[in-house]
Amino acid sequence: MDKSKYLIFLLGIMLATSSCVSKKKFLAVQDDLTKVQKDLGDCGVDLNRYMNQLTACQQEKDRISASLKSEQSNSSLREEQIRDLKDQITDIRSQRDAQLQQVEGLTQLSQSANKNIEETLSQLETKDRYIHLLHAAKSRTDSINLALAVNLKSVLAKGLEDEDIEVKVDKTVVFINLSDKMLYRSGSAEISDRANEVLGKIATIIESRPDVEVLVEGYTDNVPIQNQCMQDNWDLSVKRATSVVRALQENHDIDPNRLIAAGRGEWNTLATNDTEEGRSINRRTRIVIMPKLDQFYDLLNPKMAAKLAD
Repeated sequence: MDKSKYLIFLLGIMLATSSCVSKKKFLAVQDDLTKVQKDLGDCGVDLNRYMNQLTACQQEKDRISASLKSEQSNSSLREEQIRDLKDQITDIRSQRDAQLQQVEGLTQLSQSANKNIEETLSQLETKDRYIHLLHAAKSRTDSINLALAVNLKSVLAKGLEDEDIEVKVDKTVVFINLSDKMLYRSGSAEISDRANEVLGKIATIIESRPDVEVLVEGYTDNVPIQNQCMQDNWDLSVKRATSVVRALQENHDIDPNRLIAAGRGEWNTLATNDTEEGRSINRRTRIVIMPKLDQFYDLLNPKMAAKLAD
């Protein structure tokens, strides 16, 4: 039964019986009423306290619910971040593997490059030695040619005019330019007696040098020539060179294997053909004393070049 109804009920009984009960009982009932009222007040205080606790609990519940939602949201965000990080880790691993492959490739390239560099340096060293050998061979050839030119000038100077003969060294060969008036009869390729004397002196020097070849080149001016023996200046230049070669072979015992005849015609002039003096200079025969071709090609072989430089 509700406490308020219970108090009213007791009060009604007391009023109904107030006239017939004693004062002592009235006071006892009154004490009970006071006690009940006090209990009722205590119940009100408890009720308020419980209501406050309930409110606080509801607020705590709301706070916890909000916190739970926040944590759930944070958890979802962290899971997404974790997925992103896992994806990044996968990408990084792929990049690392690719870089490792590149490093392995670079290592192989580096090893190959080092090998190529070593081979190149070795080749350069070999070429450097070869170049030194060529320089040594050239220096030796220059010295020999210089001595040869001095000997020729000394031998040929006796009894010859300066304009009739010229001896010079050019690179690896010795040139002897002989005027046509000294070698041939006018307009022909026949060797003169004086020419045989000069060729004999040249042959003596050639004979002492078995390691050289002799190239004889015939030159003319540009005055046309045509007769029963000569068709043009080409014919004349070739026949004059051939006459000198034949004289060296037949009259002075030079090995024909060492002799070469060539005609240059009216070309490769030394002076203008517009004057008599210039035409006289262009009518010449040149004897070229040079190393044998096989010796020249031997210079292209480093092993042979080393022997020739000794």
